[in-house]
Amino acid sequence: MNMRERLKANTQNLVPAAERQVVEPAADNRPKTGIGLMTKLSQAEQRIAELEAQGAQSVLPVSKIRPNPWQPRTRFAEAKLRELAESIKEVGLMQPVLVRRITLQVGEEYFELIAGERRWRAHQLLKRDDIKAIVVEVSDADMAVMALTENISREDLTDYEIGKAMRRAEKEFPDRKKMAEEMGLSRSSLYRYMAFENLPPFMLEDLERSPALFSGNAASDTNTVLKKFGPPAHEVAGELWKQLVSGSVEQSKFAKLLEGSMLRRGTVPATTNRDIHKVYAGKAHAGSITKDSVSFTVKLKSAILTEAQEERIRSVINELFGDIPRS
Repeated sequence: MNMRERLKANTQNLVPAAERQVVEPAADNRPKTGIGLMTKLSQAEQRIAELEAQGAQSVLPVSKIRPNPWQPRTRFAEAKLRELAESIKEVGLMQPVLVRRITLQVGEEYFELIAGERRWRAHQLLKRDDIKAIVVEVSDADMAVMALTENISREDLTDYEIGKAMRRAEKEFPDRKKMAEEMGLSRSSLYRYMAFENLPPFMLEDLERSPALFSGNAASDTNTVLKKFGPPAHEVAGELWKQLVSGSVEQSKFAKLLEGSMLRRGTVPATTNRDIHKVYAGKAHAGSITKDSVSFTVKLKSAILTEAQEERIRSVINELFGDIPRS
């Protein structure tokens, strides 16, 4: 059989092109994120290794060292710390802690931890006076990024603890978009962590004592319902919250139960009409003023405010509503 005959035999059962049904591949509508948390975590670990190699080794007083101010972890397992302390007692500290020097205006100095808080706390348990350390120079933004990316993926750290640390670190970034990029998070993931700041005070008080009560998703969904129904929803939320704290309501169902309860009571959703006014400092976007039927919200970027402007704003608020505490 020659070449032409073989080709004819191989193609005789093919459907003509005009009769074929071509199915286009489905478009990928999944949200596109930045470089990714795992990559950022790897970069943070590499950065710490570089700093350890570059820094000057020293022996510092344990009492002169303070935790990283952007560290999200506030609770440390006592049993694990004691195990580490016993290991240090037997074989010594194998890896020095990593710190940066902070000099106050009055000349006094102390050191902030970049890495090694468990080792430092173990030394406190052992009542050691000194600890091996590597002293380096690093910016506030680097401190925040390394502390957060190192801890976000830890299973024993709650969304609430991460959210608190993110709010403390927010002023180190020009905006939340940049912050999400630096953390290796999508903006939606960042906003879920930050959602706790808008919860009612009675929820936040319990979360301070038991941060695992509510996830970032639950907080975000709850904020949506509270915003939808306005002040009447807060009273109902308080009733449901007591049930959640007692364990009779699952946190993942809280928002749906709240919305269902409001609808059964015949509560009409608050109007969504909003008046949004953007604020500029020269050509730079400085924040916004938003008014709706529920709230009047002023948001200004702290990086743009001068100390004098901040004092003036606080003074006006004090005149209107009485003295407000500083954060």
